[in-house]
Amino acid sequence: MRLPNPLLLGALYGLSELYLAFTRHSRTQAVSRDRRSSGPYRYVRHPTYTGALLAFVGLGFCFGNWLSLLFLTVPIIGAFLWRIRIEESALLDALGEDYRAYMRRTKRLIPRVY
Repeated sequence: MRLPNPLLLGALYGLSELYLAFTRHSRTQAVSRDRRSSGPYRYVRHPTYTGALLAFVGLGFCFGNWLSLLFLTVPIIGAFLWRIRIEESALLDALGEDYRAYMRRTKRLIPRVY
């Protein structure tokens, strides 16, 4: 019996996560002070999304085709930006001015860029 291609499984998993990101309503957890002052949260507000984006870019490069890189990353970037907007709105409501100050100090996804 032959096992399925791991890249195909990864792409299917990514598409299923994209579907879930657009269809489910999850509760966001407030970021504690300790988390915001240490680790990757010092540099970006959403390091998990940054890591996932890097993984999708890497997957696109594995296919060896610029078009596949484009088709893998553009929808994911759109989904992440949509989720970030919702999450940051909820965090602003929950944490107020404290989170707004944190937003001024850090970038969303790419340290010192965006």
